[in-house]
Formats: sequence, structure tokens, C-alpha cells
Amino acid sequence: MEVELLFWRGCPSYPAVLEQLRAAVDGRAEIVEREIASEEDAIAAGFPGSPTIRVGGRDLFPTDDPPALTCRVYRLADGRFSPTPDPGELRAALDRALG
Repeated sequence: MEVELLFWRGCPSYPAVLEQLRAAVDGRAEIVEREIASEEDAIAAGFPGSPTIRVGGRDLFPTDDPPALTCRVYRLADGRFSPTPDPGELRAALDRALG
């Protein structure tokens, strides 16, 4: 199974999320990076913002946000907002998705 990282270069959190994702995946799956470069690409991919992490086509952090070229906001375990997912929540979501 592969882990897909969808990103828009307009969001500065992409490199940090990629590093966080590599640590959480820990060799259990291939990470595929997919750049979303236009509004048309965002709509076609159902991209709710950067970064979006999917396994088996399913968003690990589902949202009702419409597709758009925008930066995504996550909530950390302590309640603060962040441009990256909570590391513990990311690892738990990957564990569930990868089995």
C-alpha cells in the first residue's frame, strides 16, 4: 500500500509534513508525493488543502472543506492550531490505515 502526500507549493508546511510522514511510516509503505498546481487539479483530486495525506485514496484527516489551493489547518492534541498534523495522531491514523 502507498501513502500519498498531496501538496501545494504555496504552503510552507510541505517539507515539515514530508519529514514527519517519513518518520511515522518508518518504511512500512511507499510515500508518493503529488503536487497540486492549479485550482483545476485541486477540484479533480478533491484536494481540501495542503498538506493532505491519503492511504488507499482516503484522507487520514477527513474534512468537509471544499477543494482549493489553500493551506490546510490541523488541530494538535493540546488544542492548538497547526499547519501540520499532530505527530501522535498521524502515527495512529497510519497504524490504522496500514494495518
